[in-house]
Amino acid sequence: MTERIRRMLGCVALVLACVMIASAMSHTLNTADAETTAEQVVTVVHTSPFTQAVADVRDSVVGVSNYQTVTYGGYGYGFGYGYGYGYGNRQQTPESREELAATGSGVVIGEGFVLTNFHVVEDASTLKITVTDDAGETTEYAATLVTYDEVLDAAILYAPDCKLPPVALGDSDALLVGDWAICIGNPLGFAKTTTVGVVSALNRAIESETYDKYGRRATISNAMIQVDAAINSGNSGGGMFSVTGELMGIPTLKYSGSYYSGTSIEGIGMCIPINAVKPMIDDVLSGRIKAIPPETSASAGDDDSVNLTGRPRLGVNIADVNTSTRAARLGQIPDGVFVTAIEAGSPAEKGGMQVGDIIVEVNGVIITSATQLQNEIAGYNTGDVLDIKVYRAPGILDISGSEDAPDGDYVDLQVTLAIVDEVIDQPI
Repeated sequence: MTERIRRMLGCVALVLACVMIASAMSHTLNTADAETTAEQVVTVVHTSPFTQAVADVRDSVVGVSNYQTVTYGGYGYGFGYGYGYGYGNRQQTPESREELAATGSGVVIGEGFVLTNFHVVEDASTLKITVTDDAGETTEYAATLVTYDEVLDAAILYAPDCKLPPVALGDSDALLVGDWAICIGNPLGFAKTTTVGVVSALNRAIESETYDKYGRRATISNAMIQVDAAINSGNSGGGMFSVTGELMGIPTLKYSGSYYSGTSIEGIGMCIPINAVKPMIDDVLSGRIKAIPPETSASAGDDDSVNLTGRPRLGVNIADVNTSTRAARLGQIPDGVFVTAIEAGSPAEKGGMQVGDIIVEVNGVIITSATQLQNEIAGYNTGDVLDIKVYRAPGILDISGSEDAPDGDYVDLQVTLAIVDEVIDQPI
């Protein structure tokens, strides 16, 4: 065999070896790519940024049922049909019964405490928390209203038999436009419905004309979180959560259309930032605002025969606000109790109270009548310091029932109870 032929055979062998190596490498790379692709597909199919957060909090989102007393009957007209048509005036015996007036959502924020919207619980005679399990079975728990802020549209209920775990509160000031927004509630009665969107805008100034929690009419502006997650009737009072499962806001309203143009609107919902509600939550969870269990709340304030003579008092003469006056009907003054006289040297005088003040709150309890105020004071002892909020408008006692009330302000006072022996009308 010549040298030339030997060299040619060597080259052919080298080429074949390279082809085999390349083929093996190609097979190895293709196999690795296939395995990588398979792993990626599995990851995409089974992973969601919302799954764990929803699992952590959805069982702490509840329903809120608002029952109101409705009266039927009384004087009215009765109609009858037969061969002829007749009508006549008749007297009926009035019948009162409780009916379900509204439903909404709530979020457990403490042991037995549920955060919701004020408009969900407004005017309720009875409140109940509804809990629905994954099988669709519903359990109701009696609840009482602990405190509320009508301006913020927030309220806290107490249902001691509801043992669901509380959610973690987030920092709504840390939100950024584009952050995920997970909304969970009970729209149209569909329990624990989850919808997802993004934070569309922050600090939306939403103006509305309403009444503050003391009954005074006011135009207020709340800074809201705008989201595009689906919010429908029944979502109110539920939760807007982050992807880490922290409560960031309370869904409270949705824009659905324009009355004037007939335009349909989708994807514009508003949530109350949780940071705006944290002071009220802190007052309740710390015990600064007393929570009354449902079984005892019905009898609270029913005693019309409270006599504080010989017991610690404020030392004032009081009267209910006359609801028939123009100022009361138009909401120019709050509900509450007028201070019509102050005893010299009394705790009220020392605390800075003035004749004409309207007492609207005592130690976090909203006051709407003289009897309620008397019952509230009766629960304290000599030396107890009361945080009292009054509405003060100079000259308010001098206006007639048909005149507008002067503008005033809310004033915070601290009054230390003491025994005042002098007996006056409606003494407290």
